[in-house]
Amino acid sequence: MGSVTGAALRLLLVLWTQNWDRAEAGNSYDCDEPLASALPPAAFSSSSELSSSHGPGFARLNRRDGAGGWSPLVSNKYQWLQIDLGERMEVTSVATQGGYGSSNWVTSYLLMFSDSGRNWKQYRQEDSIWGFSGNANADSVVYSRLQPSVKARFLRFLPLEWNPKGRIGMRIEAFGCAYRSEVVDLDGKSFLLYRFNQNPLSPVKDSISLKFKTMQSDGVLLHQAGPSGDSITLELRGGRLFLLINSGDARAPSPRSPASLSLGSLLDDQHWHSVLIQRAGKQVNFTVDEHKSRFHAQGELYYLDLDYEISFGGIPAPAKSVSFPHKNFHGCLENLYYNDMDIIDLAKQQNPQIIIMGNVSFICSQPQSVPLTFLSSRSYLILPVSSGEEGISASFQFRTWNAAGLLLFSELQVVSGSLLLLLSDGQLKLNLHQPGKLPSDITAGAGLNDGQWHSVSVSAKRSHLSLVVDGHSTPASPSLGPEQIYSAGTYYFGGCPDESSGSRCRTPLAGFQGCMRLISINDREVDLIAVQRGALGNFSDLQVDSCGISDRCLPNYCEHGGKCSQSWNTFHCNCTDTGYTGATCHSSIYEQSCEAYKHRGNTSGFYYVDADGSGPLRPFLLYCNMTETTWSVLQHNGSSELTRVRGAPAPSPHAGRFQYRASAQQLRAAIARAEHCQQELAYYCKRSRLVDQQDGSPLSWWIGMTNETQTYWGGSQPEPRKCTCGLEGNCIDAHYHCNCDADRNEWTNDTGFLSYKEHLPVTEIVITDTGRPHSEAAYKLGPLLCRGDRSFWNSASFNTEASYLHFPTFHGEISADVSFFFKTTALSGVFLENLGITDFIRIELRSPTTVTFSFDVGNGPFEISVQSPTRFNDNQWHHVRVGRNMKEASIEVDQLLPKTQPAPADGHVLLQLNSQLFVGGTATRQRGFLGCIRSLQLNGVTLDLEERATVTPGVQPGCPGHCGSYGKLCRHGGKCREKPSGFFCDCSASAYTGPFCSHEISAYFGTGSSVIYNFQENYSLSKNSSSHAASFHGDRKLSREMIEFSFRTTRAPSLLLYMSSFYKEYLSIIIAKNGSLQIRYKLNKYQEPDVVNFDLKPMADGQLHHVKINREEDMLFVEIDESTRRHVRLSSGTEFSAVKSLVLGRILEHSGVDQDTALAAAQGFTGCLSAVQFSHVAPLKAALHPSHPTPVTITGHVTESSCVAQAGTDATSRERTHSFTDHSGTLDDREPLTNAIKSDSAVIGGLIAVVIFILLCITAIAIRIYQQKRLYKRNETKRSENVDHAQAVLKSELNIQNTVNENQKEYFF
Repeated sequence: MGSVTGAALRLLLVLWTQNWDRAEAGNSYDCDEPLASALPPAAFSSSSELSSSHGPGFARLNRRDGAGGWSPLVSNKYQWLQIDLGERMEVTSVATQGGYGSSNWVTSYLLMFSDSGRNWKQYRQEDSIWGFSGNANADSVVYSRLQPSVKARFLRFLPLEWNPKGRIGMRIEAFGCAYRSEVVDLDGKSFLLYRFNQNPLSPVKDSISLKFKTMQSDGVLLHQAGPSGDSITLELRGGRLFLLINSGDARAPSPRSPASLSLGSLLDDQHWHSVLIQRAGKQVNFTVDEHKSRFHAQGELYYLDLDYEISFGGIPAPAKSVSFPHKNFHGCLENLYYNDMDIIDLAKQQNPQIIIMGNVSFICSQPQSVPLTFLSSRSYLILPVSSGEEGISASFQFRTWNAAGLLLFSELQVVSGSLLLLLSDGQLKLNLHQPGKLPSDITAGAGLNDGQWHSVSVSAKRSHLSLVVDGHSTPASPSLGPEQIYSAGTYYFGGCPDESSGSRCRTPLAGFQGCMRLISINDREVDLIAVQRGALGNFSDLQVDSCGISDRCLPNYCEHGGKCSQSWNTFHCNCTDTGYTGATCHSSIYEQSCEAYKHRGNTSGFYYVDADGSGPLRPFLLYCNMTETTWSVLQHNGSSELTRVRGAPAPSPHAGRFQYRASAQQLRAAIARAEHCQQELAYYCKRSRLVDQQDGSPLSWWIGMTNETQTYWGGSQPEPRKCTCGLEGNCIDAHYHCNCDADRNEWTNDTGFLSYKEHLPVTEIVITDTGRPHSEAAYKLGPLLCRGDRSFWNSASFNTEASYLHFPTFHGEISADVSFFFKTTALSGVFLENLGITDFIRIELRSPTTVTFSFDVGNGPFEISVQSPTRFNDNQWHHVRVGRNMKEASIEVDQLLPKTQPAPADGHVLLQLNSQLFVGGTATRQRGFLGCIRSLQLNGVTLDLEERATVTPGVQPGCPGHCGSYGKLCRHGGKCREKPSGFFCDCSASAYTGPFCSHEISAYFGTGSSVIYNFQENYSLSKNSSSHAASFHGDRKLSREMIEFSFRTTRAPSLLLYMSSFYKEYLSIIIAKNGSLQIRYKLNKYQEPDVVNFDLKPMADGQLHHVKINREEDMLFVEIDESTRRHVRLSSGTEFSAVKSLVLGRILEHSGVDQDTALAAAQGFTGCLSAVQFSHVAPLKAALHPSHPTPVTITGHVTESSCVAQAGTDATSRERTHSFTDHSGTLDDREPLTNAIKSDSAVIGGLIAVVIFILLCITAIAIRIYQQKRLYKRNETKRSENVDHAQAVLKSELNIQNTVNENQKEYFF
């Protein structure tokens, strides 16, 4: 019954949510009646008028009486035209005209509204656009739709710009309809309590809507609680609304902290704000003005256990007391509805369901506070006072986001002193300067640039200087001495005039930007309306009777957890520790796949991957195995050994659950990008079936990412529901599709790879058939392996200028980023274009050296370009990335310096497009792109160019020729080879291996060991050879060779390399007895060898040395350790004939060679050789990593090793290790080493101890490795002898796993 009820409630929730969405979308009605045309002339007023015939009463739309419109006495930005609609109306649009038959019109203006004719509020579009576009002539009408609409009695038009050849001239109209409301005024001590009828079940849904306005920053708007601790509270804190929902369980030992959601800001501005709360069970929709949020409250139930009463404006006490401090609401509520019940109307009718607590009024009071807005750092207000008044005293309230600015300056009479009140770093600093005396300073407050109202009182009198902030006095006030202070008669608020004005006002900081109100001087409040009319004081760049502060961090445009901070004019995003960068933390600093890392030249290691780029998913850590095919390895928390299951019957099955380092959404994104994914599931069984053969029901199954039960096993696809043996037809019992279903009393297995990637990875394995006697199962799940990147190589070739691909409209209204690769030989062409009515974006190759990003979001077209010193049309891949957000636009091409274009302040921000997205061309089919575009991504989403290209004429899927751009990644003689999607490095002719031929092959040669590479067995066979040795035929003359290798040894003499021919010609590279390196060429058997001797230093010094030899006939070039170079002309000949073999190490037959070579040949080589390359032959690699049968013979002890590691600097390790600045904890290599200087004896003793310890460790490890290898071989032998017996295989595998695990631990030690 409970599940049925839960399902019904969930269904109601879904239906309610859908109805709410439809109601929001369809809430339109006819509200476009003209409101101003029928008003009397007295309803129009203005700041001034040019003449009686230019008065505001002549400002009706399309009227020609009077002078044909309103014009002020002076045309400046302090003029205004006002309408009194008589009562609050809903205004949905406005219209403007210029003065009839004149050159007077306004090109842009501000619209302000008010309920009382005081405390005006600016209407803003898109949360940032303050101005409306006006007229371009005198007679045309320009309409502006107000979305959302305005509910107000008074409208005020403020001209910003006008015809420069005329003056301000306006005719206006407002459109809308009547607005009806119920209002209640609460005084901070009163509230309403609504008790509704009790129903058998708690309500499935609640809906609460209201409007409020207040000057107080704190107060409870509603509260409802229940006996079990559940509650819902809507509270105003610091001018922001918090919705607190607590579904605490009274039976729990400690109550849960309530879920808290905050919306809105600066809501204590004495203007109406709307609130909508809709709750269905624990699903809550919360809306404040135009800001919306949805969330799921805490708890397991589908409804809150609440009492049948709710309070508005306060919390009843003590019965309904709460644990957090609170204040009652002080202000007005309007149109308060609870589940369609009009609460205020019930209160007015004295309905018994409503209990009125305290004094309430049903008329909203209008406090007459007159705020000021200091619009810029050049703003100021000058107020005069009687000169010579005793002392200086002023008080006011202010609010701002800026951390610094001048608040108050006053001159002192007689002496040239001054009093300054500054806002610096969010603190107030009061400074009194008197000539001949030390300055008096007071610092008070902290964090005063938080956007809240703060009160300030300043007083400087005979012996006392005081500063009071928010009611708190400074702890100590310095004494000023017995002299009295007299004001010079002028107070400067917010800033100082220009020096040209003759004012003595000076400030070390910029002017104040913010709002002020309640200004008093010498305990007398200043009439700011008189200031507005010009009857008192003087001002500049000031807006009177309005506080224009806005919260630029609401909504928060900082993405991916970036922290928003703001000043008066703009906002900033701190992207630290987010993994993202850019002005709004939009762009990921990580690649989207291992494939992308590989093609930046990175090698195997751990990397952070951001699968959706700039999308909402966070980056996560995985291992990238960079081979010819790039594999992503995602580990889980399961055991690396077999998990054995016994005694798990169907009623209580065994469930093995697996968690991964990435979330489900991250895994889905990574799998979707991959070309192929697989996961090995090893499953062993003994009398444990997978399927019940009687009814076909599964007895064991696994669950994947889709959270669905899967009954197919390794090696099979979902549809056959078989195991590998069933598909291959080799199950141990032909009657079944899986080995385990044979139900034999011996171990068998159904092991294989799961490769249907839509079901991967495995998250749970369930086993039920191990409850019978002798029934047992064992399983092991491997990591998730994914290879390739479907998006990285997704490309299309555009063959004609008229061809293009089209996709749905790009939606990047707030933030947009586009990235792609291109290559071309054309001079120009458009990569991408998307149009709107006026907005657009376009990315194009403007010229062979210029890539341009053009766009318009309503502020006029902008374009930014990157120019290159080299040409882009070089048929090489080039990477382009462009971005646009609230703050800036940017473009970056390859590694060139990025270019940015700041967004205009308070301009349009929404990119509104409506056409199709054109790729490779334009809507006009002109200036199309010729070439290839690859990996096109918009906001992290890859467009499938290949799929669209298959059905588009003039465009072909794919694009060959990747080696032209990426071939440089193949190093050390590796050759770039094309693949259908991408490329690979062919290292077959290189002495190196790895994805980029960068991993050197090194080997340790023991005493008497050697590696012999036979170019040809004898002269007669050479002509039929098909191997690399074919290049060394006896009938071909070897007139040139390139030799390169590295070595390390402490033995002298030593033979490093020896090459012989059938004609007793040879080349030997030796270390002589004296430690010098010698290169001996004998190109004619009848002459003595040429000897090139390097005796600058002993080469058998245990250090790694690099040798590079290049011969062209008789010219020889030798380079040692990249520092010593020598050119030599040989005298013994110019070519080898019939090369026989190449030997590394000792040679047994050394007749026919010179004495020094013979001595070195007898000793051979003991040490390390690395990266041995002889022209196109790599003998050491052929010996240690044979890819096919090669003519190589190994004698003695030759083992793969690392020559570099012995020096303490492992280049291979360096290549595989990657530091991530945001995540790594590596020690700074610049950190000084402490206690580094010791005595010589201590150093020598320490070195001896270290050497002895290392030798002991090496000996112990070598013995242990030898023992484990013998043990491993015995286990392998046992496995081969019992391969047909599944139980022995399982035991052997378990034993081997334990052995390997021990080895890993020991090697780590």
